[in-house]
Amino acid sequence: MFIDLPEAELRTYRSTQHDPADFDAFWADTLAETRRHELVVTATPVDAGLATLDVFDVSFPGFGGEQIKAWLRVPRGSEGPLPTIVQFHGYGRGRGQAFENLLWASAGFAHFDMDTRGQGWGGSTGDTADESGSGPQVPGFLTRGVESRETYYYRRVFADAVRAVAAARSLAVVDSARVGVVGISQGGGIALAVAGLVPDLAAVVARVPFLCDFPRASVITDELPYKEVGQYLATHRHRVDQVHATLAYFDGVNFARRATAPLAITAALMDSICPPSTIFGAYNNYAGPKTITVWPYNGHEGGSWEDDALALRAFRTHLA
Repeated sequence: MFIDLPEAELRTYRSTQHDPADFDAFWADTLAETRRHELVVTATPVDAGLATLDVFDVSFPGFGGEQIKAWLRVPRGSEGPLPTIVQFHGYGRGRGQAFENLLWASAGFAHFDMDTRGQGWGGSTGDTADESGSGPQVPGFLTRGVESRETYYYRRVFADAVRAVAAARSLAVVDSARVGVVGISQGGGIALAVAGLVPDLAAVVARVPFLCDFPRASVITDELPYKEVGQYLATHRHRVDQVHATLAYFDGVNFARRATAPLAITAALMDSICPPSTIFGAYNNYAGPKTITVWPYNGHEGGSWEDDALALRAFRTHLA
């Protein structure tokens, strides 16, 4: 069933999320700190058993200089420079196996497939640790380190993701002027963050994105992962203002205000995991050219293969 506002109201909805005065300074400092670690990228060929693609096991320094893993997949024998897609994954998912996730390279793109630190149990494996510590949290990632913006888990993840774009661009096979980012759910939220932090992307595709409009998301659904915020605050009752002050620095609504690359985004009206109003909260604030596709009778799967086709069309248009 519909769990949110009617579509006509979604298109005019405005999030109540505030824009911290030092948002840009915080992220400039975070990325400057990350860049103090020399960008040394290794790409080791692996035998994935594929006849038409070459696969490389990639490592690069992310936040704190900690090593982040990725796969690089390219059409067999490519010397480049190729239009390139950097991909981020959904909640709990890692980069998976070398022989998985073959759409983008099969379509002729270089595909830089970033692992998500500390994740890799939600249907795919991961190979990157989250080496930083954390205070009390609800199981999951959404409240890890949420007591401050400096310790929050997604500070590290978003810095890793910005660094992933730089790592991809450092490779000879990649055309640095034709780089787009894509993600589903958590990956879509990461893609929106990167869009707000990397000013010269060629395209952004965010499918049913997570990590948007925390003031509304934390009270409109009882589904995980947003429910983790409610579970945390049900115990830490006096930290409501403190937690929301932290989350404002990581909200897709605020990154959208700063993003200028062409965006294709999707939302589903029966999605109780990432309710459509939270997605429209980011979309309606997006500063660059944008299109949204709404699936009235779908849940968090969104358009499924239709979203694959939509993303492929968007990247062929903007990365041509």
